[in-house]
Amino acid sequence: LLENLVDMGRSIQIVTGPAGTGKSTYCKTIQDHCAATNRRLFVGNIDPAAEEFKYEASFDIKSIITVDEVMEQMSYGPNGGLVYCMEFLLEHSDWLKDELDQFGDDDYIVLDCPGQIELYSHLPIMRNLVRLLEMWGYRVVSVYLIDALFVLEPSKFISGCLLSLSCMMQLEVPHVNIVTKVDLADREELENILNSEGAWMLNLLEGGSGASGVSVSSGETQTTVGKRLNNLTRALSSIVDDYMLVSFLLLDITDEDTVQDIMSFTDNCIQYDEDVEPREPRDMDTDYEEMK
Repeated sequence: LLENLVDMGRSIQIVTGPAGTGKSTYCKTIQDHCAATNRRLFVGNIDPAAEEFKYEASFDIKSIITVDEVMEQMSYGPNGGLVYCMEFLLEHSDWLKDELDQFGDDDYIVLDCPGQIELYSHLPIMRNLVRLLEMWGYRVVSVYLIDALFVLEPSKFISGCLLSLSCMMQLEVPHVNIVTKVDLADREELENILNSEGAWMLNLLEGGSGASGVSVSSGETQTTVGKRLNNLTRALSSIVDDYMLVSFLLLDITDEDTVQDIMSFTDNCIQYDEDVEPREPRDMDTDYEEMK
């Protein structure tokens, strides 16, 4: 394993994050960007519950197993079915290796992963998958997506930060957090939030509804509950702020610069450019003839 880690030059980006954060759209955006810049990038789907995806998939786990089949044949629910499918993938990892072996050393692979957060937070399935990829000679970078609309709500944003932190610690690979759907939100407000510390979010909580909607037991006042919850929020925020463990890049699919920034950042995480063989420049005369 150590020899593989020293010599490996192939690269894989695994795209993670809760359902609905735009993983499929992210993969499509990255694929289109690389096609426009003459970069060889291929996307594979390992989400057995994905009904459709916008990108061109080079391989698809649904060719060997689907959540619907598992639910029907084994009477599992959606979550149990998804976990079973991912365990099935690990047991039949030769299928994945065969699919990956069709690509060259300089090809960049993106894996569209399931959105069930348990797979990254406390179940070892995705961590074991990452270890397999490393053993096969791949540098792996994890990309975690969070919806921009969640960032605008302090309680959801703090929750997203903690989930991202849990994913990063479980997978133990270079990790990049990305805020998606920026084109649907107020970008200036997003940047203000992401550049602030936890105290900013606490001010919103204390100045807003606070603990409204929380049931209060006998002997407790709403003020007491709100103060206790704010103290908890402050403690959670300090985990992220004090150690600078979580930071975010912005993805606006209408802004090519944000896409390039993300690719540059992920490339740097795994030193992708250092191992890519230089290519012959295209003949400008040939390009001109093709344009006629």
